[in-house]
Amino acid sequence: MIYTLENARSLLAVAAILFVIWLFSENKRRFPFLLALGAVAVQTGLILALFAIPNSAAVLSGISGAVNGPQPYAADPNAGPFIFGFRVLPLILVISALSALLWHWGVLKWITRGFGLLFEKTMNLGGAAALAVAANLFMGMVESPIVIRAYLDKLTRAELFLMMVVGLSTVAGSTMVAYALILGPVLPNAAGHVLVASLISAPAGILLARIMVPETHKPGAPYDHDSALKYQSSMDAITRGVQDGVMVAVNVAAFLIVFVAFVWIINNLLSLAPDVAGAPLTLQRIFGFIFAPVAYAIGLPWQDAQAGGQILGAKLFLTEFIAFIGLGAIPVGEIADRSRMILTYAICGFANVASVGIMTGGMTVLMPDRRQEILGLTLTLALAGMALVPAFGFMLVSASVVAALPEWLFAG
Repeated sequence: MIYTLENARSLLAVAAILFVIWLFSENKRRFPFLLALGAVAVQTGLILALFAIPNSAAVLSGISGAVNGPQPYAADPNAGPFIFGFRVLPLILVISALSALLWHWGVLKWITRGFGLLFEKTMNLGGAAALAVAANLFMGMVESPIVIRAYLDKLTRAELFLMMVVGLSTVAGSTMVAYALILGPVLPNAAGHVLVASLISAPAGILLARIMVPETHKPGAPYDHDSALKYQSSMDAITRGVQDGVMVAVNVAAFLIVFVAFVWIINNLLSLAPDVAGAPLTLQRIFGFIFAPVAYAIGLPWQDAQAGGQILGAKLFLTEFIAFIGLGAIPVGEIADRSRMILTYAICGFANVASVGIMTGGMTVLMPDRRQEILGLTLTLALAGMALVPAFGFMLVSASVVAALPEWLFAG
């Protein structure tokens, strides 16, 4: 595929999203122009490093092969709930335990510090905030603040907001693998795309947080990288990792049960209304009508925009798991492969209505003395993120950057 105006259209979406976020800025005179250029440059650099460097595609394909390979649980391919219960949820437990073990052994700790150093040097973050942002690439939005627990009271207001935003813009390693498993049958190299999607959403999250709540003070005390997240032994790491994984898996399953039931109830009520455009009205079709222009703006062709709008709406209001299940359920050929890839980047993150509540509850437990401050920042984030930037701006920025690049880059 050659570079076309369809790719360039996505760059306009980046500018539009940043403009909308700027409208909600606490200090409109402090727009971070250099950071905006730097964030997009870091995103593009990460994409090129992970897709364009020789043999990098082979590494990402290997990751996909590991995820999509034979599973330890036999499953009937026609039994969707059974596959989800015995292939997706167990992976959350395994990856959670593995992440804790790799953290205890120092492997994940050094990888996190490497990304933290990247964000600290390229985006002028304080050491503690940079490490918390990097930890968000692999851990959950509530778990990552534990890495810098001893420094939470030293974070500036802007750093605290930044940590909240980036926590919503990325995903944990356990759920990342689950998303890749869901998309594996319909998206080539699904695991590689999900991994890159989470990585490049962090710089976008940093940028949008800095636009909305500019830093007015110097960062807190110097950080010595001695994390508060510690395990007594390898077995302790595995045990606690499994326990954390159980909580994540139970939450995922519970939210899916409830939200799927809500969709079923709403669609039954909507079936009482007259047909619209020759078809029954459903919640998914309503999402499609509302968010189709957003899907088109970030890079989807118009013929795929309504299907993309349904996925974006489900991501924002019904959790990203519902969105990924919906995206995986679209048959191959019904939408373009490029459209499916762009949507993968647009929905890969914890940002949705339910997650804001989960994050707020977790952070107020860790920082009870800053409860009112956290609640105030949560309202700021919710108003800007949910009311005006569907599916949250940071992931739309990431999807737009990907859509602006030529498709051959991702062909592997």
